[in-house]
Amino acid sequence: MEPSSTSAIVESLTRAIATHRLQPGTKLAEQKLADHFGVSRTLVRQALFQLAQNRLVTLEPARGAFVSTPSEDEARQVFAVRRMLEAEMTRAFVQSSTPAKIRALRDHVRREQTAVEGTDATSRTELLGDFHVRMAELMGNEVLAQLLGDLISRCALITLMYQSASAAAHSHEEHGAIVDALARRDEALAVQLMQAHLLHVEQSLAFDQKRPLNDLSVALSPLQP
Repeated sequence: MEPSSTSAIVESLTRAIATHRLQPGTKLAEQKLADHFGVSRTLVRQALFQLAQNRLVTLEPARGAFVSTPSEDEARQVFAVRRMLEAEMTRAFVQSSTPAKIRALRDHVRREQTAVEGTDATSRTELLGDFHVRMAELMGNEVLAQLLGDLISRCALITLMYQSASAAAHSHEEHGAIVDALARRDEALAVQLMQAHLLHVEQSLAFDQKRPLNDLSVALSPLQP
C-alpha cells in the first residue's frame, strides 16, 4: 500500500464521520490508524490536529483523540449558521442559474432517489449532504463548497446523535422542490424552501437520545484510505 498523506487521512476520516461509519465518542487510537493507513504516528497526529481544527475531533490531554460529540447548543448554532449561509447561497444561485446547472442538480436529486430507495445508508447520507455542496460547486465558489462541506460533516455527527427517525425520503423530496423553484428563478420561494428544509432537519432531532458508541476497528473495516 502506498503511504497516505496527511490530507488523504483527513479526507478518509472526514468521509467516515460524515457517512456515520465513525460515530460520536469513538476513540481514534493513533497506532490503529497508523497501521490502517500504513503511515507513521506523526502523520496520523497531524491529521487528527487538522480534524480537531474542523471540530470533528476532540483532543483530550492524556486520553487521546475522540470523534466529537456536539452538544444541543452547538447543534442549534450549526443549523442557525447553515440557514443564514444557505439562504444567501440560494439567492446567489438563482442569479447565476443556467439550464446546465439545473440539469446537474436534477441529476443529483435522481441519484438521491435511487439511494433513498435502496439499502445503502452510507450512500444515502453522503448524497443528501452533497446536494448543498453541489450548489456551491456549480456556482464556482470553492471556498463556500469547502465551508459547507465542513458544516455538513458536523451536521452528520449531530444527526447521528440526535435524529429520532430517518428523514431521508423527506429531505430528498424537499431537495426536489428547491430545484423546481430554482428552475423557475423564483428566488423568494427557493430561499423559503431552503430555510424550511434546514429547519425541518433540526426539528427532527431528539436531544434526549442516548449517545451511540462504536469501536474503531469496526468503523475502519469498510473505510478506504
